[in-house]
Amino acid sequence: MTEITIRRATHEDKSEWFRMRKGIWPEAPDEYLDFDMDEILASSRDAVFMACADGRPAGMIEARLREYGEGCETSPVGYIEGWFVDEDMRGTSMAGDLVRAAEGWARKNGCSEMASDTWLDNAASIRAHYKLGYEEAERLVHFVKRL
Repeated sequence: MTEITIRRATHEDKSEWFRMRKGIWPEAPDEYLDFDMDEILASSRDAVFMACADGRPAGMIEARLREYGEGCETSPVGYIEGWFVDEDMRGTSMAGDLVRAAEGWARKNGCSEMASDTWLDNAASIRAHYKLGYEEAERLVHFVKRL
């Protein structure tokens, strides 16, 4: 049986954390994915948790304290900014363990609500959110116009 442990990320985790960020946002330039990692690790308003399977990093979650979250009634709000589990660990308790770690951190920081988002076509993420007790608050369509 695989032993799953959850811990706060450190600077030594940056290469694995970067790999997982690339798994979430594969089209993003490497410079974009790398530019804020040190700031996130140093910030008291951000937390990154790593999930290890038998000592091997296999998942992560990035959480932040935000002043506002869509559908939320309180402030600050804990917010899941990014969430990734290696394919071979999906379907285990790892995703839920990561979310519970982020929720606990948010609770300790005065939050009574946790929010998150995903793309409209990301059915797996939507299912995972529902399974972990999240409710859909609203849907957004973002627009841009080149000038």
